[in-house]
Amino acid sequence: MVGLLLGLMVFFLIFNFPMVVPMVAAPLAVMIGFMPNMDLAMSIQQLIAGVSAQVLLSVPMFIFAADIMCAGSTTQRLLDLVETFVGHIHGGMAITTAATCTMFGAISGSTQATVVAIGRPMRQRLLKLGYRDSDSSGLIICSAIIALLIPPSISMIMYAVVTGSSVGDLFIAGVGPGVLMLAFFAVYSYLFARFKKMPRQEKATWPQRMAAFKRAILPLGFPIIIFVGIYGGYFSPTEASAIAVLYALILEMLVFRNVKMKDLQKIALSTAVVTCAVFILVAGGQLFSWVISYAKIPQMLTSTILGVDPSALKILLTVTVFFFIGCMFVDSLVVIIILSPIFFPLAMQAGIDPIHLGIIITLQAAIGSVSPPFGCNIFTGCAIFNRPYGDIVKGLPPYLIMLLLVTLIVIFCPQLSLFLLN
Repeated sequence: MVGLLLGLMVFFLIFNFPMVVPMVAAPLAVMIGFMPNMDLAMSIQQLIAGVSAQVLLSVPMFIFAADIMCAGSTTQRLLDLVETFVGHIHGGMAITTAATCTMFGAISGSTQATVVAIGRPMRQRLLKLGYRDSDSSGLIICSAIIALLIPPSISMIMYAVVTGSSVGDLFIAGVGPGVLMLAFFAVYSYLFARFKKMPRQEKATWPQRMAAFKRAILPLGFPIIIFVGIYGGYFSPTEASAIAVLYALILEMLVFRNVKMKDLQKIALSTAVVTCAVFILVAGGQLFSWVISYAKIPQMLTSTILGVDPSALKILLTVTVFFFIGCMFVDSLVVIIILSPIFFPLAMQAGIDPIHLGIIITLQAAIGSVSPPFGCNIFTGCAIFNRPYGDIVKGLPPYLIMLLLVTLIVIFCPQLSLFLLN
């Protein structure tokens, strides 16, 4: 049964079928071949159940809000604000890139949207200062993954749907690891610039900083609304996503006036395409997870790999390895949907906090998205920057090392994730 399931998935992937094909065809083949008494109509029920969770309504809303802001001036306002405060120090432009990616991630929740919004303007600025193409590209695509840890995060929403965990708690718990990741990148950028003797920009005056702050104060309202609203119990994550869309429309159409009514059709179409792709994967993942759970495949695999009565640390390290490797080859949402039901019950038996587990899984999804050979952000960078695969990958090793250190810190220091919840 396991051989058929994995064999079909590998076969379809080798021949470049869309990801949803192996996710649906493989479990259907198992049902037909090994579960002859199972009504195939159950597969339809599971596909529908996969996209029936109310919290999934927030996914298209957050994507739509991000698309509206990408089409407006929010990105440039945030860049100008950060640059006026840190642009003059060693590595100031690189730190500006990482910090702005973090701030935009607190608005969009999407790594790809962050690469597009921040990467295009910042790459040219970094190149003019003397950074190599591989260094600038590596910095941008790795800084963009902070968007998966800083709320709102689509990966966290998927984990919550699969495990029944609190989306609000996950959002709040991601702040600590996200800020830690930014700190690592900022320190590295500072040391790299000093060692390479990169030129520095002229220090901005306080009137210039205040002017930049005034221009960015309204965009900064996005993370404040989401964080304070959810943490304070004023609204749910789903309601927060709707408020984010309304706020984005008001800013970009009525206040900044960079988005016109005629632009909304194109923006909405882009959101619809991405949402459909995500929801199809979620539906297929639900069917896949249901079949492997019904066949007791998780118990077979975990008993073989983890043994009897594994410790919490062993489970967390195993989860880290499995999710990291999985996200290197397959979209992180698919990995979260398939693997989370396998490890979640074991983690609960070992006394692991479900929120802490969710942060570790989300972190591995983020790291996997920038890890060769098939990290999705690598190919996004290739497309956006029009650079070959080798140039993008060349700048990744130092950031992957830092991300590994962040992972170890999060594993051994759970309070880094949970302190805001206590």
